[in-house]
Amino acid sequence: MSSTRPYCAAADWGTSNLRLWLLRPDGSPIRELRSEEGLTKVADRNFAGVLDSKLLELGAPEDLPVIICGMAGSRQGWVEAPYVEAPAALADVLQHAIRAPHPARDVRVLPGIAQNGGSHPDVMRGEETQLLGLGERAGERTVCMPGTHCKWVSLDGSRVTGFTTFLTGELFNLFSSASLLRHSVDPAARVMPDNADFLQACRELTAEPDQLPARLFSIRAASLLQGLTPPRASAVLSGMLIGAEIGAARKSFQSANLVLVGAGRLGQLYETALAMAGFAVEIAEAEGLVRSGLFAAANSFWPSPVSSAA
Repeated sequence: MSSTRPYCAAADWGTSNLRLWLLRPDGSPIRELRSEEGLTKVADRNFAGVLDSKLLELGAPEDLPVIICGMAGSRQGWVEAPYVEAPAALADVLQHAIRAPHPARDVRVLPGIAQNGGSHPDVMRGEETQLLGLGERAGERTVCMPGTHCKWVSLDGSRVTGFTTFLTGELFNLFSSASLLRHSVDPAARVMPDNADFLQACRELTAEPDQLPARLFSIRAASLLQGLTPPRASAVLSGMLIGAEIGAARKSFQSANLVLVGAGRLGQLYETALAMAGFAVEIAEAEGLVRSGLFAAANSFWPSPVSSAA
């Protein structure tokens, strides 16, 4: 079923960017908009005004409901949607959504998930919507979600039983721009998944992730003593960091059935590295999962005609 009138608007509103879709009653997108007006760019906390201006660009009706995930629900965002504590069923995320103040629209903001037990507290905000988009499936799964802050999540059916954040992407940026390694590494180099330097470094650090602190300086030494070029040094650094992440995660996340939520070259690097580490990898496209998760959430608040007829 298709419709010229959208069923709802769905937004992934992060710190730096805003992605906005108009969805049909079956969840398929009618139109979309991408903006750099993340929460740090919203002047005077006028989130309602920014949202309305973007929806006007998309031709959305004035009373169209909106479902939002991401940092718009953080303490610095539009309205704080407090974290749901893990272990938690993904349905708990829907039950704890917050209604944002808006004069005309029904706007719901999804909460993140927090892990507050033990000595390793952790949080996610936005990734829970991608997990919703995966849908329910019996049994245990591990989900790897690469990015600046890579999330590893244990799912039992549709229940989040635990997760860990690795600062792999941020560490690459810091080492390549603000450490001694900046003299050896080309941060703009495009590392491909079949790069021999990447593969070797990744394989070695997956096997011995605790060796990462001792191995990093070898990149600088190899550039001085062995002619390691900046593009090759970038491949080595990327391989070391991703390999150490996977090696460490493999000790905690036991399920060999792994869903990789990724896209583009970064997703390909992780796919190659995970396969080398012995994981059976299922690929899921990140943006599609966000949209599917937002639709699933919207459908729990405003049942669509398609779902009602099913």
